[in-house]
Amino acid sequence: MEFFDTIILVLQSTIRLSVPLIFAALAGLYSERSGVFDIGLEGKMLAGAFAGAAVASVFDSAILGLIGAVLVAMAFALVHAYASITQRGNQIISGVAINFVAAGATVILGQAWFRQGGRTPPLSAEGKFQALELPFAAQVADVPILGPIYSELLSGHFGLTYLAFALVPFTWWVLFRTRFGLRLRAVGENPAAVDTAGISVIWLRYRAVLCCGALCGFAGAYLSMAISAGFGKNMTAGAGFIALAALIFAKWKPVNVMLACLLFGFLNAMEIRLQGKELPFIGEIPIQFMQALPYILTVILLAGFIGKAIPPKAGGVPYVKER
Repeated sequence: MEFFDTIILVLQSTIRLSVPLIFAALAGLYSERSGVFDIGLEGKMLAGAFAGAAVASVFDSAILGLIGAVLVAMAFALVHAYASITQRGNQIISGVAINFVAAGATVILGQAWFRQGGRTPPLSAEGKFQALELPFAAQVADVPILGPIYSELLSGHFGLTYLAFALVPFTWWVLFRTRFGLRLRAVGENPAAVDTAGISVIWLRYRAVLCCGALCGFAGAYLSMAISAGFGKNMTAGAGFIALAALIFAKWKPVNVMLACLLFGFLNAMEIRLQGKELPFIGEIPIQFMQALPYILTVILLAGFIGKAIPPKAGGVPYVKER
C-alpha cells in the first residue's frame, strides 16, 4: 500500500503542477491557430499572477483578484495584438518585449506598492482559492483502491483545476464544431480566403489573442492565489515556455495539449519527489540536476519524439489586405 500511496501523491502533484501549463498552452492554441505566434505567454502569466495577488490582497477577495488577473493579462494581450496585427510588427519580438516588461514591471510595482522586495503581502483565506471536496469524498476514503483515487486524487483540488480540464473538451468543441472555430482555423491557414468571404481577418485575430490573454490570466491567478498565497518574483519560472513547448509537442490539438501538459507536470512532480533521494546503483542525485530535468527532457522530446510539427501556414505572417 505504501507504493500505491506514493503513486497517488505523485499523480496528485502532477495534476496540481499541470494546471497552469494547460491554461497557458490552451491560450497559445487560440492565438497560434489564428496565425499569431505568441512567445509572450510567460509575461502575460506573470502579469496576471501579480495583478491577481495585488488585487486580492487589497480587497481581500479571490474573485476580484481573478478578475484583475484576467483584465491585466488581456491588456498585455492587446498590446501584442496591436503590435503584431494592426502595426504588422514582428510577433516574436513583440512577445519577447512583453516578457521583459512583465518581469521588470511586476518587481518594480510590487516594491513601490507593498515594500516587500517585489512580493505582495500574504493572502488571507478570503483572498485565495480554497480546495473543493467532492461529494462523499470523506465517506469513501477508506474503501480500498477506489477510495483514495476518488477522495485524494480526484477530490481536494481548486475550482480552477476542474475548470482547466473542462476547458480542454470545450476548446475542442469551439475549434472544430462552431463557426467561430472554423473561421479561426481558416484565418491561420489562409487569411486571404477568409477576407475574400467578407470576414474581418483583423477582428478574428484580435478575438483569438484576447482569448489567449484571458486564459493566461487564469494561469497566473492559479499560481499566485491557489497553489501559493501571494506573488513572488519570477514565480512563473519558465512555465510559459514549457506551455509553449507542450503546444508544439501536441501539434496544436486540444486533447494532445492536455496530455503533453500532464507529461510535463509529471516530470516536475518527479523532480520534487526525487530531490535528496538515493537511487540504487546511482546514489543521491544532485538537486541542480533534478531541477533541470524537466527542461532537459523538454528539449529531448521536442528534438526527437514528436516528428514534424507543422504550424498553421499563415502563422507569424502579418496579413496585408490585397487591393
